[in-house]
This record gives sequence, C-alpha cells and structure tokens, in this order.
Amino acid sequence: MDTFTVEVASEKHLKYVDEILKTIEDATKVRGTGIAKRKPEYVSSKILEGKAIIAMLGEQFAGFCYIESWDHEEFVANSGLIVRPEFRGHGLAKAIKKKAFELSRQRFPKAKLFGLTTGLAVMKINTELGYVPVTFSELTTDPVFWKGCESCVNFDVLSRNNYTRCLCTGMLYDPEVQGKKQEKLIKEEHHDKSMKWLLKVRNLLSRSDA
Repeated sequence: MDTFTVEVASEKHLKYVDEILKTIEDATKVRGTGIAKRKPEYVSSKILEGKAIIAMLGEQFAGFCYIESWDHEEFVANSGLIVRPEFRGHGLAKAIKKKAFELSRQRFPKAKLFGLTTGLAVMKINTELGYVPVTFSELTTDPVFWKGCESCVNFDVLSRNNYTRCLCTGMLYDPEVQGKKQEKLIKEEHHDKSMKWLLKVRNLLSRSDA
C-alpha cells in the first residue's frame, strides 16, 4: 500500500516547484476552469515562508496546496490544491486540505478561511471541515485576490457580474461562528448526560420505594 507523507513544505522541496506548476497547469486544462497562475518565485516564497503543504511518496511529488492571507489577515484562502493524476483515489486531496486547514488555523487563528471551487469533492471536504456556502460579498474584497481569477476561462462571467458571482461556489469557515456552534454542542451534550443521569437516579429511587 502506498504510504504518503503530508507535511508543511520546506526549503528541501523547492526543487519540485516547476513540477508543481506544471501539474496545476495540466489540471486546469482538463477541468476547463482556472487555478490562479503563479510564477515559480511566488510558489517558492510560500514554501520558504512555511505557508505551503506538500504530499510526497518517497522522493516523488504527489500533491500540493498553499495558503494566502488577505485584507490584513482578516481572510485566509487555501489555494492551488492539486494531486498528481496517478496518485488520485487515495484520499490525498482530503489529507492535504486538512493539513492546510490546520496550518491556517495555527498561523491565523482569528481569520476567516475561504475558498472558491467548482469541484464537488472539494465542496465535500470543505463541508466536513466546517465551511459553508456563501455569496461572494462575504469574501475578501482585496482586488489582488480577484485579479488572480483573470487566468480562469470563466473570468468574463465574474467580471460581467461585477465580481458578485461566477461558476465557482464561495465557501467560508468563520472561527467565531464555528466556536459558538461547538460551544452549543458541548452544552447540549452536557445537558443530555445530566438528564440521563437524573432519569437513572429517579428509576433507582422508584425501585427503592417499591
């Protein structure tokens, strides 16, 4: 069975940058939708800043993703998620996405995490992580982010709609909202346990009276 390593990329992984970009370019052609094109220097900088996730099978590059912050770190996006075709079907995209999510939460604990996707598999992964579908108005307004969409074949759709909607689905993870949900679940679980304990005591007392 293949054993992959999914980790935060470091200087030793710089030699894979050209291969990473080629894999992204090939995937874009197949999908018919764009991943924002990046220069080798940009991807290299993400690796050196500790803001990239790479999957390896021994010495073979298998998958990649990087994180970007926007609006003075109010928003963070996981971008460039890619898995080489021969390594798909192993749950690698999910493992990379989860690791990128953990890195984003660690580096930017107060930021809202977001992404744009047309892929059902990515939507499912995001949903499991706590993302919810949102309108583009709830995402970053940073023009540099949206400029990255210019390399997509559907950019005309986005521009015609004044950057309010496109063929992609916007998804957002808000740590404040998710924190409140988690707190509510914990309270409900505690309440359920308390009620079960009270019922158990009441049943025991009823038997004693009998």
